[in-house]
Amino acid sequence: MARRIADLDPLKATRRREGQDASRDLQGVGGVPPVVTAPLEQVQIDHTVIDLVVVDERDRQPIGRPYLTIAIDTFSRCVLGMVVTLEAPSAVSVGLCLAHVACDKRPWLEGMDVEMDWPMSGKPKQLYLDNAAEFKSEALRRGCEQHGIQLDYRPPRQPHYGGIVERIIGTAMQMIHDELPGTTFSNPGQRGEYDSENKAVLTLRELERWLALAVGTYHGSVHNSLLQPPAACWTEAVTRVGIPVIVTRSTAFLVDFLPVIRRTLTRTGFVIDHIHYYADALKPWIARRDRLPAFLIRRDPRDISRIWVLEPEGQHYLEIPYRTLSHPAVTLWEQRQAVARLRQLGREQVDESSLFRMIEQMRDIVTTAQQTTRKARRDADRRRHLKASAPPVKPDPPDTDMADSQTGSQPPAKPFDQVEEW
Repeated sequence: MARRIADLDPLKATRRREGQDASRDLQGVGGVPPVVTAPLEQVQIDHTVIDLVVVDERDRQPIGRPYLTIAIDTFSRCVLGMVVTLEAPSAVSVGLCLAHVACDKRPWLEGMDVEMDWPMSGKPKQLYLDNAAEFKSEALRRGCEQHGIQLDYRPPRQPHYGGIVERIIGTAMQMIHDELPGTTFSNPGQRGEYDSENKAVLTLRELERWLALAVGTYHGSVHNSLLQPPAACWTEAVTRVGIPVIVTRSTAFLVDFLPVIRRTLTRTGFVIDHIHYYADALKPWIARRDRLPAFLIRRDPRDISRIWVLEPEGQHYLEIPYRTLSHPAVTLWEQRQAVARLRQLGREQVDESSLFRMIEQMRDIVTTAQQTTRKARRDADRRRHLKASAPPVKPDPPDTDMADSQTGSQPPAKPFDQVEEW
């Protein structure tokens, strides 16, 4: 019986059970439904603002509504990955969600202290997306080309084509409305007199744990379109077509989807947004830098203490740290805030030392304030994933020609053996 159900035409079956409107999300352009016959053949990704106010880790005071990026497998309706963040949707959100989709989730679950099985992982064959800017970024396009992932987009002004992922988002929001304190509901009319901020109790991490457990409950519940639980549909399909190959090098995979920057190499390494990056591994390229084009660089806005530089042959990335290792890890938004503040103070020329002094001063204001504002608490929570930077074990290299400087100013950067490994 289960095999017969799995073999049914999804468009016809859904139209008969739930009507024409419910089947629209399965229709392709021109009314021809996309043929999806196995897990990971098509994955839909979308974002939403979560209908919940979260609180900060320290004072448990409200800091606003976070964002959810979620990926769902069209065939089995299983949730393949999700990202909860305070940052608005971006190319980084998409990259983080894809890494969650493709990699083994057990380490993530253990880190969240969540005891559950979430075996649905693997590299998608196709991403089906709307036409938002973050889904058409160079970072996503290049990453998908490198990993053999096809990009496809919904027809403009036809939102029902993304109905599968939008339906799971709606289901998640309804569970939040029904179960979690601090919900904002879907609109002011539904919220009525409910005081969302005063009722809020969950931190961002606690909300993420709750969502992970909610995914487990959803996977085990009978799906109206499948007539069986999504987890059972996934298991049967995997038994039939084989276990998907899971990405084992999550950092290398994520790097391929981070925002792209291009810079020429100088005698002292790379300079990006007033910050210098250097490692001894750059020396062979520095010696012939005049004959090399601009390098392609990836950077994670959540921690700009390191960059990943694609070597000239285009096969491997090198991880390159700050030239001055004593600088703390910072986020891109901190860097931009500090530059804006220096400009306000009349500093036309921004140098690296003044930039990091300003960041330190801004952090001290947030840390020592007795009565913090919502924005300050939100900014502090944005930084909680940054690891403390260790002081340098040796002096910084001089500003002179670093191609001729002595080895040992910094440990050599380790290249990835491969950018991808499955």
